Amino acid sequence: MEHGHVHSQRPRRPWIVGVSGASGTPYAASVLRGLLDAGEDVDLVVSRAARLTLLDETGIAYRDAHWQQDLRAWLARGADGKPETFAVDTERVRHWPAGDLAAGPSSGSYPVKGMLIVPASTACVAGVALGLSKDLLQRVASVTLKERRRLVVAVRETPLNGQTLKHLVSLDEAGAVVLPASPAFYAGATHIQDLVDFVAGRVLDAAGVPHQLYRRWKGELGGSRASRAD
Repeated sequence: MEHGHVHSQRPRRPWIVGVSGASGTPYAASVLRGLLDAGEDVDLVVSRAARLTLLDETGIAYRDAHWQQDLRAWLARGADGKPETFAVDTERVRHWPAGDLAAGPSSGSYPVKGMLIVPASTACVAGVALGLSKDLLQRVASVTLKERRRLVVAVRETPLNGQTLKHLVSLDEAGAVVLPASPAFYAGATHIQDLVDFVAGRVLDAAGVPHQLYRRWKGELGGSRASRAD
């Protein structure tokens, strides 16, 4: 047995990125680019509602049969809607259809680092909090919680009603990181992409993934304002 050969390949242990139907597909694109830039592997689940939102916000139809082509087109597009703003290598991405409840990530034995739901709709939040597992996205989130892995839920809705707030508290108590998609304006943002990247950067911070998506707060020295972030 060639032990050296066995250990020469790094085991694949991806982050699961779930995209629900809430408005905010540029947030998901920025998170995906950040993960890939950091050298992370990614398993992607795009809900049926998210595909409608993606089509509405970008004009891109995300299809199971052509997901690689559609993903590259999506990740190349900036938040301003201009195509080919970014060059992204998607070779480390694996796609799972949202209706495939027998997919690898549906099992706790499937090795992953954790899950990022970006953006998370209130319907998605409710489904995860109640353990409904009505599609693969919700099922993977439930598995992530039961396996005590990192789950970041970037909820994108305003205002929030009492029932949704209760669901978010339930997720927090279960160990999830509840991260509202709330961009900051003090990190030197001059374009819409800066605001999108700030939220995406906070998601990656919660996951412990290094990035350079926004400038961090370093304090005030000599009365001058340094770059900062929450």
